[in-house]
Amino acid sequence: MSDNLPVGLKCYVNGQRLKHCTSMALEQLSDVVQRCQAVQDDNYTSEDYDVFQIAGRACIEEGDTAQVLSIVVDVNNKDIVRCMGWNLLGPLVQILLKKEDKNLPHCLAIFTHLVEVCSPKELLVGLLEQVEEAHPDSISETVILLLMPLQKVLLRLGRRKASSVGMALSTLLGQVARLPVPQTKEQEEDDVFGLCRCCSTLLVFVRPFVAEAKRNLQARNGPLTHTAKEDELRTELLKFCMKCLCEPLLEVQLRDPATLAESPLRDFATEILDILSGIGESIPNLLCHSLLCRREVPGFLEEEVRYPKESLASLAYLLFVQHLAMDTFPSVFSPVFILQCNMDYVNLFLSRTEESRLQKGLDLYERSLARVEDNSLSVQLLELKSFISVPQNLVKVMTLCPIQTLRTKGLKLLQLSIDKFDTEAKYKFFQCMLKISHHSGVEGYIIKNIRNQIDLSLKPGQGNEWFLGLHLLPLLRLVLCLPQGPETDLLQNLDRVMESLNLLRYMLIRDKEWENQTGIWTELYKIEDNYMKPLRVGLNMSKAHYEAELRSTKDSQRTNARAGSQIQDSVCSVNVGSEKLPNMTPEMQLQVLHSALHTFDMIESVLARIEEIIEVKDKA
Repeated sequence: MSDNLPVGLKCYVNGQRLKHCTSMALEQLSDVVQRCQAVQDDNYTSEDYDVFQIAGRACIEEGDTAQVLSIVVDVNNKDIVRCMGWNLLGPLVQILLKKEDKNLPHCLAIFTHLVEVCSPKELLVGLLEQVEEAHPDSISETVILLLMPLQKVLLRLGRRKASSVGMALSTLLGQVARLPVPQTKEQEEDDVFGLCRCCSTLLVFVRPFVAEAKRNLQARNGPLTHTAKEDELRTELLKFCMKCLCEPLLEVQLRDPATLAESPLRDFATEILDILSGIGESIPNLLCHSLLCRREVPGFLEEEVRYPKESLASLAYLLFVQHLAMDTFPSVFSPVFILQCNMDYVNLFLSRTEESRLQKGLDLYERSLARVEDNSLSVQLLELKSFISVPQNLVKVMTLCPIQTLRTKGLKLLQLSIDKFDTEAKYKFFQCMLKISHHSGVEGYIIKNIRNQIDLSLKPGQGNEWFLGLHLLPLLRLVLCLPQGPETDLLQNLDRVMESLNLLRYMLIRDKEWENQTGIWTELYKIEDNYMKPLRVGLNMSKAHYEAELRSTKDSQRTNARAGSQIQDSVCSVNVGSEKLPNMTPEMQLQVLHSALHTFDMIESVLARIEEIIEVKDKA
């Protein structure tokens, strides 16, 4: 060994002191190594540890890596290196990450030797420290560099490694979750941020532990006994899979195989589901978790921690939208049961505001509804909270989401969900939505659906008790009302008002007085008092206000024109919802005011037609 050392080196090799050290750090390292060689039973002092760490790191940073390698591999220093060598990991990892350093071969040899001989517990701590301290720009390179050394260290721990495996996986996933997720096919192919490579390497890292958990599971089901440690390893792998389903897979938009033939992220998702099955987790049971009673589960985790709802939502999306691991899912489950299972997950997605979450929620809801027969969902399902909260969140998507495609899809799915309810469930659903939606456009859409159901019920052989007669009247009272009486803002509530009037006109024309199948003629005097008269008052008030505003604006224009002054921008006193319109020129103000008056004329024309129908009936 000493024959290969550079001339002038002073250190200790094979117990012999060499002369002429090239640096103070190397001399300090040599001195502490010589001193520690005489110590029995590894009883090194804290000062020995400090000097070894400081001097050793300085030597590596100053380029004396060949000399450090000589010290590290010297058999006489084996015990010293086993106890203290892990302290050198920091500078070694930094040089290994550079890849072009002239001392790279020596550093790689030192690093490899340390992984083989150092205490695995200290090595584990040291390697995970390097993962945690990775620079934001080199997270993927650090993770990929240290995964296989970490695997080797964990395998050296034998059967007592479960908690260490869990700690390592948690640390690794914490860093991987910081990497940006590819948003396009090209980004996934180029893998600029390294997420795809990290996911692929993570699978290689975890495979021996999954294989061991499978063996333990087989032994537990056979004549052999099992230990709590074996269950603990399975629990740590379950936590790993659940975290992967949440991050990064909850954020990832998987590409169709026809679009991207080789997708590392799709492969990663597929293998995560395979691992779940391999360690004894039933995919169907996981999906139905929200519907099943609380179970006694082995291990030390609470059920909510063991099965996070976001992870299960991601699992449902991978199953029913991406069709991963569908061969493990029994076809005996009815579409209605699958819909029930998925509703909580759909609601979880739609309660968020991120585009990726909303898209996944809409896709999962669409796939869950698609296999359900029209008019088959019973009213009992509305007793489940999710069957009301999902439509509420759909309304938020339809009215608040800035992305047009998602708003359009939300409306489509609202109608699809209405189509799946049976007649009584439709009735109850309409009642509920009219009470809770608080949005004129949505209320108008619901009223249009009510009209369609009444029209269907009036056809020969299609009559039912919910959209005719006594049951229909309470629903009509919800429809034919003004939220704030005569003071109701008719522009803000235009959709609801117009659909209500159109429904009333349709019923008076379609349902003859002598037939009165809907009961509208019996209820007519109440409708006149509680709806039509307040609407007429509110309409007259609104028209008078806007006509006065129109005259004032025109007078102001004429005055400014005569004075020859420049017309300045002014604010129009017109509100849309709770938002005031921005500053407008007088021409724009006139356009808004004319548009409002046109709207009032449109409402008045329908109201007048209804009054004519009633007047003809009264004369008859």
